[in-house]
Parts: sequence; C-alpha cells; structure tokens
Amino acid sequence: MTDDEGLSEREMAVLAYEGRTWAGPGAKERAIREGLGMSPVRYYQLLNALMDDPRALAHAPGTVNRLRRIREDRRARR
Repeated sequence: MTDDEGLSEREMAVLAYEGRTWAGPGAKERAIREGLGMSPVRYYQLLNALMDDPRALAHAPGTVNRLRRIREDRRARR
C-alpha cells in the first residue's frame, strides 16, 4: 500500500523510525528487527535510498533534510 506521495508503508515506517529518539545502544536496532521485520543493514540501505527520493522529502522534510546534512558533514570531513 502507498500514501499520496507514493511511498510504501514500509518506507513511511522507516522515515518514522528515523525521526524518533532511542533510549540507548542497541534499542533502535532491536526495534528495527522486531517492529519492521528487517535487518538493520537492510533498514539503512533503504534509508539511504530514501534520502535522495523526492517523495520522502515531501513526506518527512525535517527528517530527510537532517539526514542529508549529516551525510554532507561526513563527506566533507573525509
């Protein structure tokens, strides 16, 4: 199923997870496995693809823009 922007439920869930704060080490990875039913590696692959997807930007602009800034900061430090 998709929303008005064309994102799947799974893609919207990944963006929602990324917008949350997590209690401590491992909490996010555990929630990804249990709540989304995917490995953290797959989660981050999907998240990375979503950062460049205009539909994701339209759906969660704050989250996507924050992730883009972090990515650019990391690239600039290399």
